[in-house]
Amino acid sequence: MFDTALLLLILSSFLVIYRALKGPRVFDRVLAINFIGTKAVIILALIGFSYERPHFLDIALLYALINFVATIAFLKYRATGKLG
Repeated sequence: MFDTALLLLILSSFLVIYRALKGPRVFDRVLAINFIGTKAVIILALIGFSYERPHFLDIALLYALINFVATIAFLKYRATGKLG
């Protein structure tokens, strides 16, 4: 069951990659990249659960935090031209 979920997440990532490459605006592309990062977090959590490695969840949470902060920082820089 988890293998099927992983396969579906990976296949749906290709649709998001298409949106990241063909997005009409920069904000659409950034959100697509953020969505890919979110899918990576879910994939890490599923791999950790299926192989009974609980420390994968810690790695997934750290990656989620980095993904969120990087997205907010980039969008703020793009909107205002500075981060401070």
